[in-house]
Amino acid sequence: MIKKNKWNLLFSSIVILLPILFGLVFWNKLPEELTTHWGADGQADGWMTKGTTILILPLILLAVHWLCFLLSTKLPGGNDQNPKLLGIVLWIIPIISLAANGTIYAVAFGKEINPVFFVFPLIGILFIVIGNYLPKCKRNIAAGIKIKWALQNEENWYATHRFSGKVYVIGGFFLLACIFLPTAAALWAGGIALAALVLIPVIYSYAYYKKQVKAGNYEVEPLPCLNTKAAKIISLVTVPIVLVLVAVLMFTGNVEVSYTETAFTIEASFWSDLTVEYDAIESIAYREEGIPGSRANGVGSARLLVGIFQNEEFGNYTRYTYTGSKPCVVLDVGDKILVIGGADASETKEIYDTLKAKIG
Repeated sequence: MIKKNKWNLLFSSIVILLPILFGLVFWNKLPEELTTHWGADGQADGWMTKGTTILILPLILLAVHWLCFLLSTKLPGGNDQNPKLLGIVLWIIPIISLAANGTIYAVAFGKEINPVFFVFPLIGILFIVIGNYLPKCKRNIAAGIKIKWALQNEENWYATHRFSGKVYVIGGFFLLACIFLPTAAALWAGGIALAALVLIPVIYSYAYYKKQVKAGNYEVEPLPCLNTKAAKIISLVTVPIVLVLVAVLMFTGNVEVSYTETAFTIEASFWSDLTVEYDAIESIAYREEGIPGSRANGVGSARLLVGIFQNEEFGNYTRYTYTGSKPCVVLDVGDKILVIGGADASETKEIYDTLKAKIG
């Protein structure tokens, strides 16, 4: 299937990575931190460093794209699907990449954008398209409404997908209409609609199953088994990689502070380095009890707490600390609050004393 769809797969992969090219071209004009998440009130509440946003996000989407394609073609029944359904799979992630990254870049260049006006139309159109092709989806474990009662019976499968296709189209148009509502109302209405689109097909499939059982015509028709050799190879390759990545993120990394005559630099694993001029520091404080906060964006592991955090006192602040090391140095540098911590209390106190002496 890869050879048969190699050009579509290649072109869709290039489209996913196009935002990287845009970001590199305008690198010097973009801020060091870009807004990447908005809360239920439509206000920005999550940020990522420029490098992570430009390079890592599209690469993650590319990995998801390939995973979806492989699962759609390698799992039992995947190769027998309508080519148009595979086309939908191939273009979902590229469209998401362009829409999501386009919104991020537009905001970075000062445009006032309400994500609701982009998210709901995108999801709505997606449901409408899928709803039109869902009735043609053959029984498989790769795509479709994968409910036990439907997977085990051909009649239930097609009845569920014919019904769900209509529900998806109606739900898609409803999501499109949500853009005409105030932001808060749109989010509530859209959330309820999405929940309904998930639950209604399940309820219908179960009701149809009970009807079949009552009529005495429900028969279990097993699907072909997954290729055990392929499954073992996938497991042997992916499981160790995932475990290594988790171990690296959870238990490694350091925060280091270095000083020059005019500025200091914080170097942290898994987050961008930061240089601050001593003249920019408006206040400095040593907080023995530490600084509470929840992570908005960054790394919260067994080793480090680095990135953008939030609390009631500061709102959003930038944190460079070790996990479990309570004492912190709090710096007000005008446009942001920095929270710095060493590996232990003595190292944190040393950072405080050094900075205190440097800024007089």
